[in-house]
Formats: sequence, C-alpha cells, structure tokens
Amino acid sequence: MRTVLVTGPGGAGRTTVAAATALASARGGRRTLLVSSDAVPALPADGGAADERLSVVRVDSAAHFREEFLELQTRASGVLDLLGANRLDGEELTELPGSAQLALTHTLRRVAGGDLSEHGYEVVVVDLPPLQDALALLALPAQLRRYLRRLLPQERQAARALRPVLAQLAGVPMPAQWLYEAAARKDAELAAVQALIEDAATTVRLVAEPGGAAGEALSSVRTGLALHGLRVDSVVATRVLPRHSADPWFADLAAAQEKCLDRWRQDWAPETPVRETAHLGREPRTPDDLALIAPGCEPDGREPGHAGDPWWTEDSGDGVISWCLPLPGAAKEDLRLVRRGDELLLTAGPFRRVVRLESALRRCTVSGAALTDGVLRVRFTPDPALWPRTQ
Repeated sequence: MRTVLVTGPGGAGRTTVAAATALASARGGRRTLLVSSDAVPALPADGGAADERLSVVRVDSAAHFREEFLELQTRASGVLDLLGANRLDGEELTELPGSAQLALTHTLRRVAGGDLSEHGYEVVVVDLPPLQDALALLALPAQLRRYLRRLLPQERQAARALRPVLAQLAGVPMPAQWLYEAAARKDAELAAVQALIEDAATTVRLVAEPGGAAGEALSSVRTGLALHGLRVDSVVATRVLPRHSADPWFADLAAAQEKCLDRWRQDWAPETPVRETAHLGREPRTPDDLALIAPGCEPDGREPGHAGDPWWTEDSGDGVISWCLPLPGAAKEDLRLVRRGDELLLTAGPFRRVVRLESALRRCTVSGAALTDGVLRVRFTPDPALWPRTQ
C-alpha cells in the first residue's frame, strides 16, 4: 500500500493538493482513500460522486475525544468510586488541546491494521496539519511507545500474581490489571501506526506557495524530517502564476516565484523533484478544478525510498565504528548529542529524537562526533570491559 502524507506551511493549499493527489490516483485506476481533518469542498463526504475508486474519511476529533474519555472513565470506575468522584457525561465534554493529533493517529491505526485496511486500498493520502505540527504528530507514536515502556515495563507485568502481596509489603496500591492491559493495547495500536509511517512505501509530500516565508519554512523543517527518517517524495509549488505576462505587476510576481522555484530546485533536486500546480484564479470547488491541478500532484511510480531508519554504520578500520545520519540543512552549533544508557538523545535545532542503540554499539563508548557534508557521524569505540577478549 502506497501512503502519501501531505503537509506544508499554513494556507499553502495542502488540503487541496491532498484531494487532487487522491483524485488523480483514483482516476488512474487505483483504489484510493483520502484522510482529512478538514472539509474538502471539491469532494463529497463519501467521495462517490468524484470517482468510484475514491473514498473520503473525515476525522472527527471531538467525537473521538468523547469516546476515549468515557471509555477511560468506565475502566477507572473502581478508583473513581473510591474517591467519590462525580462522573462526567459525554454532552458536557469539550475536547482538549492535542485531541486532534490523537484522533488522526487513531485513524491512521485504522488504516494500518483496523477496519479501513479491509477495503483493500492501494493508495492512502493523508492531509496532515501544518509543517511543525505534522512533524510532531509523525514522531508521536514512537515517543508514546517509549514513555509506555518506561512507565510500565513489560518485565514488571510478570509480577501481576504477586501484586496483592507486594501492595501489602509496600503499603501502597499497585497498578490494576486494566492499566497493564490498556497499556499493551495502546502499544499495539501505536506500533501499527509507527510501522505505517516508517514503511518504505510511505512518503511525505511538502506543499508550499513560492515565496520567501515558505522557503524558510521548508528549509527549517528539512532537518527534522531527516532526523526522524521521513522520506520526501516531492515539493509541490502551489498557485504558480503564468510566465511571460504582459502585465508588469503580474510579471514581477511571476519572476519572484520563478526565482524561488530555482532556489528550491537547487536545494532539493535531484533527489526530490519540485513540481508545480497552476494558479486557477479561484479556489477549487469541483472535481474538475482538482483535475486541473492534478498533473502536479499525481503519485509517481518511483520507488519511495529505503525502509526503516536512515542510520548506517561505517568501520574506520581501527576498531572505531561510525554511526551515520544524513541531516541536510543542519548547523553544527545547533546539534547536541547525549548518551544515556542504551539510548542516544539527539537534538538538531528545535527537533529532538531519542534513538535506541544497536546491540553492538551498547558495548561502546561515544568517542566523538562530526558533521560533514550534511551527514552526522557519531564515533563509537569498543569498551574493553564489555567486549569479549580474544586469546
């Protein structure tokens, strides 16, 4: 299954590009699903009138928040009754900040391994939030799974039969069975979403209107995308004006856009193509309008890229192992690296990621790091106390 994650600066037309991408895929003969938190004016709710191969799922974050909260309240009823808490009704619940991200994550789980996957979609197009929020959302499953493992380690679940005895000895109540079951269920759901995001057939499509502000936004997020191993299949420039206009005012605007596009091609090409969608002179309102900009949005037939993590190792020959990570656009002064147990905490400007070390590297010490030609190389030296000695 091919998955295209569409994001870009706010107001750049990412929802329109996501819809045009999905419509182009469906009209190309592929069973396609479009996932969006926003209404798509050019498509009906079920997608049937646009093309028989296209389905649309609208993410309802408010309904998802109510369902999750009421389920948690039911599962924790014993503790709440003990505390004398008053139950909340669904009608009085108002969604909290962050609920939209969790609702979209839940929908991605349905795409990856739930009821939506049963429809046999060949292409899934996801309309993500704006750039910074989208990157945080895509990193969320791995981060939440790490928190769950730290707060409720699986090895401690083996002591569930001894929990009443341990509670008496410790003098404090032990976590209830439902808490571990809920954690295991949530970890499985997050693992499915993480697998979808990290799949070789999943790519990010960046949408931006040519201009200085958009260029800065794309440059700033490029490092974060690479840090999290997210592959960009293309940069889609929206609302591109016609060249060679007789009107001097339009000609100046078109020239400024062309200059920006040239800069994007230098920064992103040849690995990432820069594609264009024409300015229609109006907001797209019909499937025919989407079809006019679809040529710049069609999912291509290229291999999306490598699967899994972008890290690779190099052996320098003197026993030192270099762990390499491409970080295009990163500045040396913005990088921070901390080794903590079996994990590596890496910060690149505003972006942060915690990476679990491979088994061989856990027996090494970090002996240095260098950023060269956009690639960070972290040097590991084997620890004599941990590596087996040869006779």
